[in-house]
Formats: sequence, structure tokens, C-alpha cells
Amino acid sequence: MASIRLVAGLGNPGAAYALHRHNVGFWLLEKLASGSGQGGFAAGPASWSLESKFQSRVCKVTINTPQGLQPVWLCCPQTFMNHSGTAVAALSRFHQIAPEEILVVHDELDIPPGDIRLKQGGGHGGHNGVRDITSQLGSPNFWRLRLGIGHPRTLGLSQEVVDFVLHRPRAEEEQAIHGAIDRCLQELPKIVAGDFAPAQRLLHSPAP
Repeated sequence: MASIRLVAGLGNPGAAYALHRHNVGFWLLEKLASGSGQGGFAAGPASWSLESKFQSRVCKVTINTPQGLQPVWLCCPQTFMNHSGTAVAALSRFHQIAPEEILVVHDELDIPPGDIRLKQGGGHGGHNGVRDITSQLGSPNFWRLRLGIGHPRTLGLSQEVVDFVLHRPRAEEEQAIHGAIDRCLQELPKIVAGDFAPAQRLLHSPAP
């Protein structure tokens, strides 16, 4: 099983979008790069740089996996969500990283806030960032770490989906999402090492 060499968090660039549900992928990568919240598994804090050739904020961290230290690229595309694949594909081509070695972290409407799903491949599920990455890589075989944000209908809200994802979660939802991010960071060493099944069992369990 391939290990993970690139983790891409999805979101929209700029302060106006920073706290929106659509940006939870950025939230996880920012916390990882800061060196906090993951039990010391990453050497941090890491320094982000804006790389115009990749249209992305990029940094490199070292993850202490069960198989030893492993360098991993982190990427927050600055292309806006619908064109996330441009940045991810450019970075992966430059560093010769295969789709199977990429983990994409993104928001997921179909699962409630605080829940997590880890999977490889499959469809885009209506997520435009995932859709564009699949198109730009020419393959759906990258891994996806799906952070639940809930759906406005299941959360009793009358918002349209496009409005819902571009707003900040309610306090209790935000707390649940950050709890899920912390759980993901605890399991990230296993994921990076390619030890996916144990990570899935823990992440797919109900939140404590």
C-alpha cells in the first residue's frame, strides 16, 4: 500500500472565507502545520510559502509514523474551490507524486458535524473541489478525508446548500468539527504510513 506524500486541504482563499464550512480542509492543515493538536507527530511549526507555479500555499512537515520519519508536502490551493485540481496536479507532477500517494481533506455534506470518513477513490459526490482534482489528475484514486459539516436540511436550516457551505458553522457544530480534526491528526501518522485500515476503524467510530 502506498504511503501519503502530499496532503491537500480544500477551501477558498482569503479572510472573508476563512471561517466558512467549506474551509475545513484548510483548518486541518493549518493546525497540522502549526505543530499543535496532533500529539507531536509533526515537527513544527512549519513555514508556509505562497508558490505561484503551484497556485498554492505550500509547506513541508515531517510526520513521525510507525515506520519512521516521513516528509510530507502540505498544500492549500489558492485557486478557489472549483479549481482546486490545478494546484494539486501541478504540485504532484513537479514532485512525481502518484494519485494513490495524495490525501485530500474536504468538507462533506452527507455526514454530520464531528463525523469522519476516510476512503480511496470513488465519485466526487457533488463536491466541486474533488471533481476538479479528479479531472486534473486524470484519476479518482487519491485518498479522501471527509470531514462532516452536515446538510442544512438535516440540521433544520432553510438555507440553500451554496449559502450553507459559505457560512460559519453554529457554535456546537464548529466544536464538533474541531474535535473531528483533532481525531484525524491523531491518526495521521498511520494514514501517512499507508496503514489505512486501523485509522479507518478508529475514525469511523462515533465521536467520544
